[in-house]
Amino acid sequence: MALQNLPLQTKMAEAFLSVDDQPIPLSQALRYLQASGNLQPFIGQILRQYLLEQELAARDSIQVESSLIEQAVIDFRLNNQLTDPKAFQEWLAKNGLDYNGFHNQIVSSFKLEKLKAEITEPKLQEYFIDRKIFLDRVVLSRIIVAEKELAEELRSQIEEGTRFEQLAREYSITDDRVVNGMMGPVSRGQMPDGLRALVDQASPGELIGPLQIDDRYCLFRLEDFLPASLDGPLQQELQNQLFEQWIGEKMQTMTIKLQVG
Repeated sequence: MALQNLPLQTKMAEAFLSVDDQPIPLSQALRYLQASGNLQPFIGQILRQYLLEQELAARDSIQVESSLIEQAVIDFRLNNQLTDPKAFQEWLAKNGLDYNGFHNQIVSSFKLEKLKAEITEPKLQEYFIDRKIFLDRVVLSRIIVAEKELAEELRSQIEEGTRFEQLAREYSITDDRVVNGMMGPVSRGQMPDGLRALVDQASPGELIGPLQIDDRYCLFRLEDFLPASLDGPLQQELQNQLFEQWIGEKMQTMTIKLQVG
């Protein structure tokens, strides 16, 4: 996105808004945003909305059944306790809307989801596979000590029958010793390469280590694998990421001339 600053053209005399009955022209409002460092995000939101509206207008395939829209309106009013017509009208006025404006927002939200699906579905599976190493998680417990000999001795004690949890509470130097060394879910992609390789070969309940990580010696127990699957909240999250990437790429191709002095 190329943003060019040009000399201010004060052709618009009407007020953008007023404060204490004092009019603030659009040109002045833009200068305020520029001075506060908020102009770029403001322009970005305008460009985003412009881009989406242009894209929706160009895609005849994106249509929404009227029954879905009407049901969404009913659901919204029920969920927000706006079934009383007077209360609904007051809510519309409070939010600067009339019914047509509210209805159009509902339609736009449906069309936006359809556009997102059209943009992201061809890329979603590949995107998921590329990131799966970071999306897959494992549950680990650990004992962290400062001396290699102690770590080896603790492993021997566990193999001889001493409970891992007991030794974690007694010897581990990390805060998670108070919860028996339980780390909770950890992204496979965020683990050190050596640890990840051993975890991938292990079975739940198996001990791993001791391993030297930085200047400490670590003994791990694999509790469980939590492989990622492309459904539910994760699918929605990845779709949102892909869609935002697409928007960013499209906006980078725009040339904007902003007339602010």
